[in-house]
Amino acid sequence: MTNFTLETGADGVALLTFDAQGKSMNTLTLEGGKELIALIAQIKSDAAIKGVVVQSGKASGFCAGADLGDLEKVAGAEAFSTDLAADKKFAYDAVGAFSKAFRDLETCGKPVAIALEGLALGGGLEFALGCHYRVAADNPKSQFGLPEAKIGILPGAGGTQRLPRLIGLQAAASMILEGQSKKPAEAKALGIVQELVAPGACVAACRKWLATNPKAIQPWDEKGYRFKEGPYTAAGGMLFIGGIAMMSKQTNQNYPAQKNIMSCFYEGLQLPMDAALRVEMRYLVNSLVTPEAKGMIRTLFNSMQALSKGGNRPQGTPKSDPKKVAVLGAGMMGAGVAYVQAMAGIETILLDRDQASADKGKQHVKDLLDKAVAKGRMDAAKAEGILALVTASPDYSLIKGADLIIEAVFEDKQVKAEAIKNAEAFLDPTSFFGSNTSTLPITELAQNSARPANFIGVHFFSPVDRMGLVEIIKGKATTEETVAKAVDYVLKIRKTPIVVNDSRGFYTSRVFSTYVREGAIMLAEGVKPTIIENVGRMTGMPRAPLEMADDVALDLAVKIARATKADLGPKYQATAADGVFEAMVNTFGRQGRKNLKGFYDYPADPKAKKTLWTGLSEIAKPTVLECPPDLRDSYKKRLLYIQALEAARCMEEGVILDPRDADVGSILAWGFAPYTGGVISLMDCMGLKKFVAECDELAEKYGQRFVPCKLLQDLANSGESFYGRFGGQKQAA
Repeated sequence: MTNFTLETGADGVALLTFDAQGKSMNTLTLEGGKELIALIAQIKSDAAIKGVVVQSGKASGFCAGADLGDLEKVAGAEAFSTDLAADKKFAYDAVGAFSKAFRDLETCGKPVAIALEGLALGGGLEFALGCHYRVAADNPKSQFGLPEAKIGILPGAGGTQRLPRLIGLQAAASMILEGQSKKPAEAKALGIVQELVAPGACVAACRKWLATNPKAIQPWDEKGYRFKEGPYTAAGGMLFIGGIAMMSKQTNQNYPAQKNIMSCFYEGLQLPMDAALRVEMRYLVNSLVTPEAKGMIRTLFNSMQALSKGGNRPQGTPKSDPKKVAVLGAGMMGAGVAYVQAMAGIETILLDRDQASADKGKQHVKDLLDKAVAKGRMDAAKAEGILALVTASPDYSLIKGADLIIEAVFEDKQVKAEAIKNAEAFLDPTSFFGSNTSTLPITELAQNSARPANFIGVHFFSPVDRMGLVEIIKGKATTEETVAKAVDYVLKIRKTPIVVNDSRGFYTSRVFSTYVREGAIMLAEGVKPTIIENVGRMTGMPRAPLEMADDVALDLAVKIARATKADLGPKYQATAADGVFEAMVNTFGRQGRKNLKGFYDYPADPKAKKTLWTGLSEIAKPTVLECPPDLRDSYKKRLLYIQALEAARCMEEGVILDPRDADVGSILAWGFAPYTGGVISLMDCMGLKKFVAECDELAEKYGQRFVPCKLLQDLANSGESFYGRFGGQKQAA
């Protein structure tokens, strides 16, 4: 067996060890489920076995949950678009093994204790809940939780049934619906584990418990057991009513898993355990075969992990390890970059036009460190050491010896050109220059460089300390070696890199801008502003289009549109949004959140609520005052599909080569509706033929911008998908 071993001692205690071969962390695989069922049958039939201790053979913890690859096979296989009945049977057979195994374990007739040295998440915690006694090491780094809802599925090996029966419905619902994790002390207080011991002492504590000759039965299998918080009880009735309302508000019913979890609670908790587990399995399978689960598992699980390990890094180039990095520009963006570099142990030179400006940037780094100390995430001595890595100065000669430069000066071609020239004079020949820009073409900026092969775009997102993505932009002259070095740098500062080719607006700014632009077009069409904003939130985007436009800055939108028009000339395609933004900025002086006047009015007190500007009727008189369900759905598609269509054009033009970059980038950069799996997965998981047909309908109603590009039409006509033709595996091959 490759996952589990069973050894029985002379005292009759069997040690069931979970140690998946070839892995640094235990995960539950389809093969492991079969092994476990066989071993539990052996435990039950072997008279020499009097009790069982379950343990991990790895120092990393007990189990991190389901295996990523196997989970995608079950939920993301291409077969899931053809025969739904066959898909459900495959899923039921594949994942049902663990539900059966854990039920067999708790009803084997012999007491089972589990030693939790380290984390137990997802199926790992469900394994533990199937044991009669749970001992955890008192290690603050450990965590226990059921995070499946975060990737579009639900705990299907007893989690939705055992946890509420163990700790109560309200506590369990919060953990399962939100995917919360608990530290050991919290788990003990809730009753998830019965005992906390010092690290390394869990197995001994389990043996001690077994020596007391305990009963081999779970509370819910005791005669006369009845769950006290069912939907038809005084205690449970309000929990279900309030819980469903809260879930609907938080998810806008975009996430099928959350609805299915509530159904598991409602139906299963009224039944005996065996029947409850069948209910849970049915809802798990119904969740697994949804497009949402397929997209979320693929992107938020597999692709995110792959890219966070450099899955898009050019092969054949030795790994680099930057030790010293210079940052040009000590404003909020440059200071944020300096902070994440110092946090990663990188010596940082923070440069600006004068000492006062440079010092202001370093003070921002100190403020972030002080906040971490105040919240107990770091001690003062460590913070002081990190701050010491940052040298603030106007002296460009300090660049000497740097492995790279990150330029974060004002978004202006001439300002950047001067910074490039001044800095490169001190940069080593083998080092590279990274320009942080959100719109200016990298190939054009590289014309100011003496070595364009070493010039690349490194686009950070604000606030840098909290945003997990960096967009790496390859110019026409940029070498693969420079790309590889840029990826290595991003990985070292603990961010996720995506790699794109040069284009106006690159990938993230180009696709994101379609969302706010569509909101402005809807306003120009006479759609009531509250309808635009409410529908925008209902799409699952983190913010509505008009409020997001305010956050970015309306005058910036005007500047970008003017610059684009100047560069493209007759090829520029104006929309009604141009007039809206021009009027807001130039007629009414409303620049957005930064001057407290945009589509919204912002009170001076940041704690007070913003309100839509009543003068919006002067931009366009509202004529669409009601939004029935069919119109609401049409508007939701407008706001989401316009982004996906632009992403498809980016694939067609070669701006994006790997759909993983497109999907991960869309979620991490601007929060594209996570339940879709990203802009490309939205199309793939729906089916390109259906997506194209719906876009054709939108084009008839709202304009030619909804006409699918040739690549999208070709893929739809041939029955292909973006991942099928351009999948990340192919890029790495």
